[in-house]
Amino acid sequence: MTEQAQYLTLGVAEELFAAPIEKVHEILDMPTIARLPQAPANLLGMIDVRGQGVPVVDLRLTLGLPSAPDTENTRVIVLALAGTDSELRLGLRADRVFEVTVLDEAELDPPPSVAGTWSGRCIAGIGRRNGKFVTVLDLETLLGSVQAAAHAA
Repeated sequence: MTEQAQYLTLGVAEELFAAPIEKVHEILDMPTIARLPQAPANLLGMIDVRGQGVPVVDLRLTLGLPSAPDTENTRVIVLALAGTDSELRLGLRADRVFEVTVLDEAELDPPPSVAGTWSGRCIAGIGRRNGKFVTVLDLETLLGSVQAAAHAA
């Protein structure tokens, strides 16, 4: 029997995304965020997670969607990502978190190939869950610029 990959499914706007569960460290209710001067718009600031400063990125803004106010469903997903020379902790603000699940099929479809400047590099693949498309994020690629900024700080 083959082991199926597990994913944390989360919502941003009306879209459904997934992150590999092995990269998820914990899920927090929306904490107070300390703003950083002259930070990129998608870098909301820093939070304290048991004595460690963790930068928080707004997934909406990172994906090019308009910002939205926090609700009772807004969460910060603390991720453990592979950095250039060590593991990096990074918070990802999402509109809501659904569940840890396996996708309906073991194999992900590749990102669509379309003409133009869009490459889909931040997409690890497209899966399906209960008849809906789920975009599995390539977190290191998507958040690479924030990782670089965090290492430079």
